[in-house]
Amino acid sequence: MNTARTIVVGITGGIAAYKAVNIVRAFVLNGDSVHVVATPAALRFIGKPTLEAISRHPVYSELYEGVDEVRHVAIGQSADLIVVAPATANTIAKLAAGLADDLLGNTILASTAPLVIAPAMHTEMWNNPATVANIATLRSRGITIVGPGYGRLTGQDVGAGRMEEPDTIVAAAEAALARSQSHDGVEPSGEPTQDLLNRRILISAGGTREPLDPVRFIGNRSSGKQGVALAEAARARGALVTLVACNLEVAPPAGVEVVSASSTAELRDALRAAADTADVIIMAAAVADYRPQNVQPGKIKKESTGETFTLELVKNPDILAELSATNRDGQVIVGFAAETEADRDRLLNLGRDKIARKGCDYLVLNTVGWSDGFATDSNTVLLLDRLGDIVGEASGSKMSVAHRILDVVV
Repeated sequence: MNTARTIVVGITGGIAAYKAVNIVRAFVLNGDSVHVVATPAALRFIGKPTLEAISRHPVYSELYEGVDEVRHVAIGQSADLIVVAPATANTIAKLAAGLADDLLGNTILASTAPLVIAPAMHTEMWNNPATVANIATLRSRGITIVGPGYGRLTGQDVGAGRMEEPDTIVAAAEAALARSQSHDGVEPSGEPTQDLLNRRILISAGGTREPLDPVRFIGNRSSGKQGVALAEAARARGALVTLVACNLEVAPPAGVEVVSASSTAELRDALRAAADTADVIIMAAAVADYRPQNVQPGKIKKESTGETFTLELVKNPDILAELSATNRDGQVIVGFAAETEADRDRLLNLGRDKIARKGCDYLVLNTVGWSDGFATDSNTVLLLDRLGDIVGEASGSKMSVAHRILDVVV
């Protein structure tokens, strides 16, 4: 248990403010000294007594309180880590511009601690070019952006902009703090090392869908969260990222080029078009092994097909093997293998057989199941090199796993 850290949790005026209670609680249970800085708008969603009871410290919100102790500077100076959750579009804009018209803004400007923000807003606000530019600016400064996720928003809206769950935010914050404290992963300023600066990284994410007719398809349960985390982590480390997005259930990160694809054929074309200029290719997408032999031009009717329906499938091209066979000198190819095998030795054998067949430089071997791997916020992986040796392991949030994978690539 770590008892020496001072964590500042900033809360801004969004409906997701109620979730911040669990973020505060997680740090407190870890033995940290947690200080909440809430904007006046945040306190319209959640009250001081709740936050003070959970944090075990007074909650500050006014810029002109504690002037005698220079509180607007002192809180930031004492922080080992600052987490802002939720971070509204307004707060993100102010942070990008360096404004300090409230206590939270002053606290952040006065601090050299790692800063982690968890955006929360409606989809249109998240996709607005102003927000996209502001997020890119914050990432360029080494600030960790967690989410947002995809799901139910206020009212009847569903889409990208939902604040990530507290456990995911805390895990990402811990990873950011660990990077800032390590000697081989940060600059002297404490910001994450730009060890992928201007490297071109091509990443596929999500799951392909093979159409049966205009209505139905054969697909898989991949949400794209791991591939999106890889894109976000690579961008934070200075890379120029192209993300080939296959039916994502989460919002792609700002500041990366996004190319949409749906079927395996479309994914193949998109990757081929961008592969020549990529320094690293990471095949995180879950690709269908087979597709229907014939795609019907109209909806298949059960009335005309009878009690049974036979579907003939043909094998799809092996995109990873093709990329590995045609890679240029110095280009690094990383494949993914999702397996349901629970036994570690048998899992390793499957991974070693696969990397031998595919010919890629590294293989990320992860276990999946009904409740593991796909569509979750965490992952457990083994990283193999082309000889089949284990060169890395990671377990935790998909963002922390993404950074571990990139560590191996670097």
